[in-house]
Amino acid sequence: MNAATMLAKTETTEVLVLLRNEAPDVWGRSILGAGKLAKNAAIAAWIATGRTGLVELSIVLGDDALSRELNRKYRGEDKPTNVLSFAMDNAATRGLPQLAGDVVIAIETLIDEAQSKHKTPEEHLGHLVVHGVLHLAGFDHREDLAANEMEQLEITVLESLGIRDPYIDGENAGE
Repeated sequence: MNAATMLAKTETTEVLVLLRNEAPDVWGRSILGAGKLAKNAAIAAWIATGRTGLVELSIVLGDDALSRELNRKYRGEDKPTNVLSFAMDNAATRGLPQLAGDVVIAIETLIDEAQSKHKTPEEHLGHLVVHGVLHLAGFDHREDLAANEMEQLEITVLESLGIRDPYIDGENAGE
């Protein structure tokens, strides 16, 4: 396992991102700068939610085997998926961060989807991380109104990262 952290601060928010690369051979060859992009996308997404205080979250860069195992265990679906979010219901304790949860990204699925959607893997990685982090913050896309709110926030965050609107062709992030 390769791990790295990044801390970002605003006046009211501190975001600590732990990045774990569970498939370094695959990720290292596939998307240059994946770790930095994932951390920056996670921080931008959390800050955009307007939540304040100290928060910690993790991004796991994995392969389809890991995604399939987690998807089967926690969602009852025996297949890999592009992004999984595991939110924690944990309030911050004085001096300690709120633990937001984990976002798991599957590289092979990400690359296949990026190719089929005519996007770069970097664009799709940024989108999936933002999507997953917004789930950690309580956003969802089950109802139309909530889906529209989440989609607009994703577009805004991705634009701030220099990533084009992923919904131009009417496609969604998944999960």
